[in-house]
Formats: sequence, C-alpha cells, structure tokens
Amino acid sequence: MNDTKIKNMDDFASVSGISRPTISKYFNDPDSVRKSTRERIEKALQQYDYRPNFYAMNQNRRLTKNVGIVIPYMADPFFAEIARNIENHVMEAGFRPVVLGSHGDPEQEIENLNNLRLIKPAGVLLGPLGRVSDSDRIAAFCQEVPTVLFDANIENVGEAFIGSDNDQSIDLIVDYLCRTGQPPAFFEMRIPTNPNAIKRRTAYIKSMNRLGHEPNLLQAEGEGWDFEEIGFREGSRVISERTLPTDTILCSNDRLAIGLLSAAYQLGLRVGLGPNCALRIAGHDDHPFSRYTCPTLTTVSQDYASIAAKSAETLFGLIESEQHGMSRRVTLFDGKLVMRGSA
Repeated sequence: MNDTKIKNMDDFASVSGISRPTISKYFNDPDSVRKSTRERIEKALQQYDYRPNFYAMNQNRRLTKNVGIVIPYMADPFFAEIARNIENHVMEAGFRPVVLGSHGDPEQEIENLNNLRLIKPAGVLLGPLGRVSDSDRIAAFCQEVPTVLFDANIENVGEAFIGSDNDQSIDLIVDYLCRTGQPPAFFEMRIPTNPNAIKRRTAYIKSMNRLGHEPNLLQAEGEGWDFEEIGFREGSRVISERTLPTDTILCSNDRLAIGLLSAAYQLGLRVGLGPNCALRIAGHDDHPFSRYTCPTLTTVSQDYASIAAKSAETLFGLIESEQHGMSRRVTLFDGKLVMRGSA
C-alpha cells in the first residue's frame, strides 16, 4: 500500500496514470471498461487504498426524488405487504417510490438495480433474494447508491439491514409446540428458495437441541417460488409414506404449510388440537392468507410495520447525511406467536 494521500478522483487519476473519465466510467459500471483497464484500476485502488465518496458524486449528479424498492417476488402477498408499507413511508416523506420485483431470478435482481441507476435514485430499499443473489455486483451498486437491505441479509453489503430475528421466532414456536404436544419435525425445501430458510433450519435444530429433543428434517424436492404446490405435492408424499416421526410439523414458511394443510385434507387427516385430530401443523411469517385457511394456521408473525418503518427511516437518514455511515447497522425485530386452530 502506498502512503500517498489521495483526496479526490483527480488525485487518483494523476497517480494511477489513468484518465479521469475512464475512472469515472469504471466507478459507474466496472464492466463498462476493458478487462485490462479494469485490472489496472483495481490494482491502483489497492495500492493507494482509495475509495471515492460516491454519495458526494451522486449529489453532484443532481439526484431525483426517486427511491427504488426491490422485492424478491412481486406475486407473493408477504413481500407485497412489506413493499406496500415501505411505499407509504416513501411517499409520506416526499419521495417517489419505484417498485420492482426480481421474480426470484438473480439476473433480474441485478437488472432491476441497473435500471434504477438510469433514474439516479436518491436511495434504494432492497429485499434481496439472499443465498442466490450476486453479492459482489450488489455490493458494487451499494457503493454508488445509499442502500438499505430488508428481510434477507447479505453480510457486509449495504449501509444497514432491517429484518426479523429468526433465532428468536423459531425458538418461540418450537418451544410452544413442544410444551403443548409432541416435538415438531421441520418441513422445508431441500434446496430452499426462501431467503431466510437456511437460518430457520439452523434455528430449529438449535432450539430442539436446547430442549433435549432430536431434530427431524422433512425435506421437500422442488425449486422456485410455487411453495403451496411443493407443500401439497411433497406433503402428500410424506403423509402417504406413513413414516412421520411425530404428529407435529413446523413448516419453514406459511406457504409450504398451506400446501401441507391441503394435502392432509385430501388424504382424510384432520388437523388441529382436538382429540380426533391426527396432525398439528404450524408455519412462519403470518402470511396474509394464513388466517383464512381451514383450520386457521398457527404461525409466528413478522413485524411488517416496524420493518418497513425502520427501513425507510434508516434510508432517509442516509440520504439526508449525504455520507457513508460509520458502521453497518443491523436491526432485528422479534416475532410474535399467533395461536390458531391448526396447532
């Protein structure tokens, strides 16, 4: 690392021997310059330990009042509800929300961010796909535009993350199910799409071990976001095999649970708490449809309102300050047990 003090992009252009327009083009989009040029710039960045003030650069571009809101899957009422809450906060603050869905596709997620670049947003609220996201390209975007992540975390990306405490919420419902009946098995997708699924699996195993019970994973085959269909198909399979290790099943999310409830009904099994019931089924998220299933679904609610309000509030603070935060902030909200008819 060189001890030369670099104050601005002009200084960096001078010491690196690369023209300022080329460097500016690189910072706007690293893929827009030739590979050899990109390698020279990145080597110089490492050598001189230089990081431009992207917030100041953005202000110089006369940013619009647009605020991007990107969610993983527009057709999922869970994400639509969070987006609706965030959108209201954005409008109340005098900004113009631009809502985009990534359709569960990491390339579409990046395309959404590229499209937002074109309108020079004041900031972005991003609900990433999570495990399958292109974290490097998202991180590069976050260096240019004030960005707050919500719902799913990507470590060290963005200025802040706002979401639910999966350890707390899963432990809460596992404890309840163990106190009121047989310990639960955990019904999930073997290769999960839901961005929080792996955290919930880990939390379930930890909670069962804490309570002195053997964890049991029921892993469904399937890909994509058709959780109800996967829950129904794979739920029908595990019930028909008659090898369930327990009469209580905790689903990784409510949409899988809704499919499993339907499978149990089709196979003639009564779900609920009564003496004639064969299964107890619970979920996670308090999906908008969970209160209308038959029986109604026991679950853990996420605090939509607080997540939306805190995400928007954090972003507005970043926009107003026009600078990077001193450290990345993580805010987690507790879930709340919602006891209904299914468990």
